[in-house]
Amino acid sequence: MTPTLVFDIETVPDVAGLRRVYALPASLTDADVLDSALQQRRAASGGSDFLPPQFQRIIAIACALREESGLRIASVGTVADPEPELIRRFFDLIDKHTPQLVSWNGGGFDLPVLNHRALIHGLTASRFWEWGDEDRDFRYNSYLNRYHTRHLDLMDVLAMFQSRNNAGLDAMSRLSGFPGKLGFDGSEVRAAFDAGRIEEIRRYCETDALSSLSAAARLLHASAIRGRSHARARKDRRVEGTALARVSGGVGREGLKRSTRKTPESKPSDRSSRCLAPSGVQVLMIGSAAKRPPSGPEDGTPHQRSSTVA
Repeated sequence: MTPTLVFDIETVPDVAGLRRVYALPASLTDADVLDSALQQRRAASGGSDFLPPQFQRIIAIACALREESGLRIASVGTVADPEPELIRRFFDLIDKHTPQLVSWNGGGFDLPVLNHRALIHGLTASRFWEWGDEDRDFRYNSYLNRYHTRHLDLMDVLAMFQSRNNAGLDAMSRLSGFPGKLGFDGSEVRAAFDAGRIEEIRRYCETDALSSLSAAARLLHASAIRGRSHARARKDRRVEGTALARVSGGVGREGLKRSTRKTPESKPSDRSSRCLAPSGVQVLMIGSAAKRPPSGPEDGTPHQRSSTVA
C-alpha cells in the first residue's frame, strides 16, 4: 500500500523577519514590531491582519503516518528543536516514504508556509519538488499540482476547488461526529507560545492531524480514490474512523497530552527514523502492528502501544 501522511502545522509571526524586511529600529520591542506589521497588513489587505506565508514561523508539525505496519501519530522533532530542524524532518519523511500527503487547507496554507520557510533556511526537499524528470511517476501525479492526488487537500477537494465553498476543519469534524479541536483554537496559539506552552501546542496540532485523518477516512470510504475496493474502504473507515473518534474523544480538552509518557531510550538506525518521534515520546499506534486481544478487532476498538516512528 502507498503510505499516507496526514499533516498539520502551527505557526507564530516571525518577528525577527519582520524587523529585517521593514528595517525597523532595534529600540522597538517585539510587541511594537508586530503591532506595526499587523497595521500595515490590515491597510494593504483591506482589514485582514493575517500575515503572508513568508512571515509565518513554524513552531509545530504534527503527522499521522499510515503504512502496512499500522498508524503512528506524533509531532516531528522535539520541543527544543529550531524551525529549520522541524522542516527538515518533515521533508525527510517524504523523502523516505513517498507518501500520499493529506491535509486540510494544506495547499492554501501549510505547504506554502513550509515551502517559503524551507527556502529561507536553505533546506532541500528533493522528493517533494520532483516534477517527473527523475521519476516518471511524478510527471502526471506530483505533490505540486493542485489537481493531483499525491497531495490531497481535503478542504479544497470537498469544495470542488471553489474557495466560496470552503469549510472549517472544526465544524466539519463536529458535524461528522468527531471531537473537533481540543485544548484551544488557532487564535490562541501565539499567546500559548509566548507563555512557553510549546508542548500543549504540539498536542493541539496532533489533534488537528487526527481530525484531518478522520475526514480522509470518511472520504475514502465514500469514493474510489486510490482505487480501493469497497470492502477495503469499509475496513479503513472502521479502523481509522472509530479509532480516531475514541482516541481523540478519550483525551479530553487537553488534547493528546495525557497520552504521552516516557519510554526507554532507543537508538534510531538512521536520520529518517527520528523524523516523527524523538526518543522518549510515546506514539499512538493503531492497526495491524498493534497486538490484539483474543476477542479480535471486529468491535472496532483501537489498540495502542508505544513505538518509535521509522
